[in-house]
Amino acid sequence: MANKVLFSNMAFTAYEAEQTLPRKLERQLLASGLGDRVKDKTVAIKVHVGSEVGYTTIPPVFMRLLAQFVKDHGGNCFFTDHYVAMRHPEHRGYTQESLGAPVLDVAGYLGKYLYTKEVHLKSFRHVDIGGLIHDADFLIDFSHVKGHGCCAYGGAVKNIAMGCVSDRTRREQHGLEGGLKWDGEKCTHCEQCIAACNHKANSFTKEGEYTINFHNCTLCQHCLKVCPVGAITKTDASYLDFQKGLALCTKTVLDTFEPGNVFFINLLISITAMCDCWGMTTPALVPDIGVMSSWDIAAIEKASLDQITWEKLNPEGIPVGITLGNKGHLFERLHGKDPYSQLGFLEELGLGKADYTLEMVK
Repeated sequence: MANKVLFSNMAFTAYEAEQTLPRKLERQLLASGLGDRVKDKTVAIKVHVGSEVGYTTIPPVFMRLLAQFVKDHGGNCFFTDHYVAMRHPEHRGYTQESLGAPVLDVAGYLGKYLYTKEVHLKSFRHVDIGGLIHDADFLIDFSHVKGHGCCAYGGAVKNIAMGCVSDRTRREQHGLEGGLKWDGEKCTHCEQCIAACNHKANSFTKEGEYTINFHNCTLCQHCLKVCPVGAITKTDASYLDFQKGLALCTKTVLDTFEPGNVFFINLLISITAMCDCWGMTTPALVPDIGVMSSWDIAAIEKASLDQITWEKLNPEGIPVGITLGNKGHLFERLHGKDPYSQLGFLEELGLGKADYTLEMVK
């Protein structure tokens, strides 16, 4: 069944290595049939390498285990993400020596090895696919599940649509939400917005005017979210267009692979409110849940969201003073956006079925 999702939870009955999550993932991989699919293929394993002082990206032990599985079954693999060199993954234990496979930039060291595909969704027109992703025979999308300020939820889709492409593509996708507007009368010039920008795209002029270099800006809205007085706002609030753009970008990337040559793994531990790209870590929103895998991206995203419930909320996982909404998924209560809306766009584009069957692997 294409929409079957393998799931291992955190439960254990004895202090044995075989009952821990890495070993359970090994058993999922064996049960999935992945080993037969990767033989004699070049396998790109898409992860998020994190940055700065973030420490909740995928622990190296899981990555090493996955790389060894691929090699044991006759595949040749590498880990990949964008901006690898500038984010120093070795600071978080991501090295070839520790993982058993190299960690490479999807678009090469200079970020210019790209294949462009044209799309047509309002201002979203170009999907610049990283060359190493495009040229691989097989893709394993290994995602750390967490919240996301722009689309409420970051999982398998976000890992592909924002991590396998160029800055231009990220900017065009974020542009579906609208642009950024600065209010000089509100601004206190605290410069938190400057410190929060991962792309060095904003600055203040000598006259105190806030400026954005849109060549570097990806419209990720980090500056907006940290402004303590609301001096930076969006010119629109079309998060559904952004969700649709993520789905369209994901389809465009996945279309470069032959059917049956993409596998999805979602790790549901250290589930924080915001994306790992912030370069920091906040307390988890809910207790660790487990790990899932599937050949169906819509199914695994729905199954992951269903396991994250507001009833299990750890109050320390949200900033002091933030009031949650009173309806919908936990991520909707936190970010004001329905994370399930993404699933409809996936199904519309033929990217699987959200109606899944959960199969426990102990």
